[in-house]
Amino acid sequence: MVATTSEPALGAIRLAWWRERLEELDTGKPPPGEPRLSAIAHQLLSRDVSGEELSKFEDAWLPLLEPFPWGEPQVEGLQLRGQILFGIGARLLGGNPEYAEAPGALWSLIDAALHCSDAKSRQILLAAAEAMSLPPKVPRVLRLLTVLAAVAVPAITDPSSGVARGMAAVHHRATGRFANL
Repeated sequence: MVATTSEPALGAIRLAWWRERLEELDTGKPPPGEPRLSAIAHQLLSRDVSGEELSKFEDAWLPLLEPFPWGEPQVEGLQLRGQILFGIGARLLGGNPEYAEAPGALWSLIDAALHCSDAKSRQILLAAAEAMSLPPKVPRVLRLLTVLAAVAVPAITDPSSGVARGMAAVHHRATGRFANL
């Protein structure tokens, strides 16, 4: 939605619509005829993920509607995006979200930086990623998820290094640790 919105105000309206529909899922009434809402209701609500929790994605995506250059609001929004996503993923895997939220925030910043077309904004996102602290070790049950952050870390210095990213994945899966930022 962010990538296809040319007017921030229209994007904000679309995000508000999604927030409201996600919050409505908690009322028990059937979702409107939107296939993604039906899938969320079927796959996530039945696993104790609330529509209210998912509606917080609006706060994560809203700052990204602003034009470049990005700054602190976008960094915070992107970190929130990763925290929500990895926190929910950790719970679905049966693990403690505390171990996944910081890696999720890191992954989200690096992912956005790698796809960002504005050089100044990209540098801001990468600097924020480099300043993050991660848990010293991730429990095995969460490594299927947090390996995404481990693979992202080498991309800070060399986005094209598939070998470094592969080695980071193997190291993380085996030890639960992240390469140094």
